[in-house]
Amino acid sequence: MADRTTSSITIDADPASVMTVIADFPAYPEWAGQVKSASVLETAEQGRAARVRFALDAGVISDDYVLGYEWIDDTAVSWHIVEPGKMVSGLDGSYRLTETSGGTEVTYELAVDLKVPMIGMIKRKAEKVIVDTALKGLKKRVEGR
Repeated sequence: MADRTTSSITIDADPASVMTVIADFPAYPEWAGQVKSASVLETAEQGRAARVRFALDAGVISDDYVLGYEWIDDTAVSWHIVEPGKMVSGLDGSYRLTETSGGTEVTYELAVDLKVPMIGMIKRKAEKVIVDTALKGLKKRVEGR
């Protein structure tokens, strides 16, 4: 999974407020466009999700899979696939939050591997759509609270 898609956005809120929205998986279908459902299967000691089942429909990438999560306070969260789907064989990503004078800079990094052959350019475009849509949705969700 060498190729990763990375993008950033600044959100007018503190990191804790942004991370609260990121950690609210059942609400993802309301703001993360391609996520059709997200169910927490297991929580970690701090009360945040450790394993989450997703149903995703991102056009060329549509599948159900389970991700495992690692949290670093309100500064970062990373995930990796623990139960691949029928189409998605690998999925690694992270949100990194940095407090700035204008709010919080959120950097989203994502790498997807598929079981079906797909031209790299098309796969990266799908990743970019997922990343950009998620960042815009996250900004709107946090700033609208």
